[in-house]
Amino acid sequence: MPSDAHAADLRRRKPIRQQLKPYLFLLPILTFAVGFVYYPFFKTFLYAFSQVNFKGEIVGFAGTDNFSYLFSRRDFKIALENTLRLMLINVPATVALTLGMALLVWKRRHLSAVNETLFSVPIAVSMASAGLVFKVLLNPTVGYFNYALGLNIGWYTDKNTAMYGILMLTVWMGLGFNFLLFLSALRSIPSGILEAATLDGAGPLSRFFRVQLPLIVPTLFYVACTNMVQAMMTSGPVIILTQGTSSLRATTTLIYMMYSSGYSSANYGLAACVSLVTFFLTLTFTVLGFWLEGKRGSYQ
Repeated sequence: MPSDAHAADLRRRKPIRQQLKPYLFLLPILTFAVGFVYYPFFKTFLYAFSQVNFKGEIVGFAGTDNFSYLFSRRDFKIALENTLRLMLINVPATVALTLGMALLVWKRRHLSAVNETLFSVPIAVSMASAGLVFKVLLNPTVGYFNYALGLNIGWYTDKNTAMYGILMLTVWMGLGFNFLLFLSALRSIPSGILEAATLDGAGPLSRFFRVQLPLIVPTLFYVACTNMVQAMMTSGPVIILTQGTSSLRATTTLIYMMYSSGYSSANYGLAACVSLVTFFLTLTFTVLGFWLEGKRGSYQ
């Protein structure tokens, strides 16, 4: 066996190309991370504390004036309320629906693949396409939804119902991927554990709450966190469905406010402030989720 000194000497003699090889593999992703994540975040942070003209050029130091102006605006309070309400409804609804869908098909039966494919369809649909489809389905005059239920509701034009129309779209868009995650988690549970629980007299509900649910907690936590982040980032449905209608303010979210402030009004300092507020809110909720999950203890 070579001594430690000899091994160290061999490492030193290794060609430079071999030493640099691991870092060269990391170079592409690091380039994208710096160019599309770290640099934009640094620039956003800089803009939030600066006076920025309509060309995007920093012309002075603003301190906390941009934040003071943002917090005094009524539309910011509306956007914050809408975003939090969207998150608080979207996350439980998506988790409950996708977990229920996974429980329906987790046992492999005849034609199970057909059901799994149908439940996974939302993955293959873009937000823009789904938004246009929902706009037709929920149309107050020619929409199938109103016709089937005998309703006369302007889902995306009435400020009282516009947010619920947005919620329906965002929940539907999250079904496919989350369903696959829960299905994979349920099928990864050893069958022997469930058989032992059945022999002990545990019924379906008891097996789910005492065996299956504790074992899929990591997946449940991941799905809840990712959906929380996606709900906080909601802007696409607002841009596609309610922009320019009387229900716009009722569905304005923080990210849509950032988009309209930056791209429509060229108020880059205000847009940067909204972006940072959204980032820190999302970070806070994520850290809180990790803390609560950690307090639960081991699930092994």
